[in-house]
Amino acid sequence: MSENKTGPTDVDVRGWLEAVEHPVRRADGLTLHEMMSRITGRPAVMWGPSMVGFGEYHYRYDSGREGDALAVGFSPRKSSLALYGLTYAPESTLLLDALGKHKRGAGCLYVNTLADVDSAVLENMIEVSYPYVVGTLGV
Repeated sequence: MSENKTGPTDVDVRGWLEAVEHPVRRADGLTLHEMMSRITGRPAVMWGPSMVGFGEYHYRYDSGREGDALAVGFSPRKSSLALYGLTYAPESTLLLDALGKHKRGAGCLYVNTLADVDSAVLENMIEVSYPYVVGTLGV
């Protein structure tokens, strides 16, 4: 069985975020860093070259594949912010309706900027998603 391509690294998260070239992505990344740290109570960890994660969980598929993944997190990509782990909790569907401008991917949300979304709703999504991912999806 192959290893996961993305795992935790020792890269300094704050330094990495401060080096993000795009000024809006940099500012949004620093805001998400503070928000997710405060809500989860977990330190930020770089996962692979560009994902910032908070907490982790172990998964096992019926196929036998298993591994570790970040519980919630984000990546300040050039085209948008990718938000991870926020769509799995049962409450997420209703919260997504109130979030603001976003797109859904397979396992993540994409927002252009944090200014496009309701920050209270985003905080609520993190509050319900983090314990759900860690406590329900993990094995």
